[in-house]
Amino acid sequence: MLNATRPHIKVGISACLLGSPVRFNGGHKESRLCSETLASHFEFIPVCPEVAIGLGTPREPIRLVGDPESPRAVGTVHPEMDVSEALTAYGEKIAAELHDISGYILMQKSPSCGMERVKVYQANGHPIDGGGSGLFARALMQARPDLPIEEDGRLNDPVLRENFLTRIFAYAEWQRLLSAGLTRKAVVEFHSRYKYQLMATDPIQYKSLGQLVATVGTKPLDEFAPAYFSQLMAALKKTASRGTHTNVLQHLSGYLKKDICSEDKQELQHLISQYRQGIVPLVVPMTLLKHHFRRHPDRYVATQVYLQPHPEDLSLRNGI
Repeated sequence: MLNATRPHIKVGISACLLGSPVRFNGGHKESRLCSETLASHFEFIPVCPEVAIGLGTPREPIRLVGDPESPRAVGTVHPEMDVSEALTAYGEKIAAELHDISGYILMQKSPSCGMERVKVYQANGHPIDGGGSGLFARALMQARPDLPIEEDGRLNDPVLRENFLTRIFAYAEWQRLLSAGLTRKAVVEFHSRYKYQLMATDPIQYKSLGQLVATVGTKPLDEFAPAYFSQLMAALKKTASRGTHTNVLQHLSGYLKKDICSEDKQELQHLISQYRQGIVPLVVPMTLLKHHFRRHPDRYVATQVYLQPHPEDLSLRNGI
């Protein structure tokens, strides 16, 4: 059940991942992560492009053939059944219609929905090394390059899962700013809140985006804002490392140097060091940091998304 106390966030998803029997064989590929854990945080919008373009259930499977950069989607039994244009057009249609979604979860390896490494077959029947993208997924990603999009299988990786969900909440927050009427002040405040999150994911872009925001008053906002947001989402897509997380933890601990005693400082530094060495997960030093900031509040630190970029009950930092 969707948590009514949190902002309303819509996320597109391959329908089979929610248990809908829409696959070619009449089955599904239910992901418990999606159907149980994430469904309480997002309003999922289920889509099956193959059913949507008129293919029945069950149905003849399709596969990708030809050039991996521009493959065709054809029937495995009747290759004259070519649904390439239909899948591409439907991807473009969904990208336009679902303008209020903040992310999308796709079914891996699917000739319609797979993001990458989908088998593309040569004329001799053998798959080409590296594969390609499903045609619906390709059209969706091209039409919405800033939208957080991920495959279900990759979400089993705790680092990729935490990164993807962080981006969904960032995207949703930006959408709320746009709905409220974006101002230069709002852009500056938004960027300020993401300072340490950016420092963790992409230290180079953290500096570059800071320099960009300093020029917010020199260009029309309707030109500046989309360019800024695209650069931000590209930076957030990079996964943080233990080294970059450690750097941020050290920066944040610096705000406490005048407030906590030497024993508390030593304990905090010990846990940060243990995290960097891979002995404990990120949640351990983060919990102690937040404990100290509750006792010694800092107005600027309190605004930082990095301290809680996603709901705590998702426990995303327990595994990284």
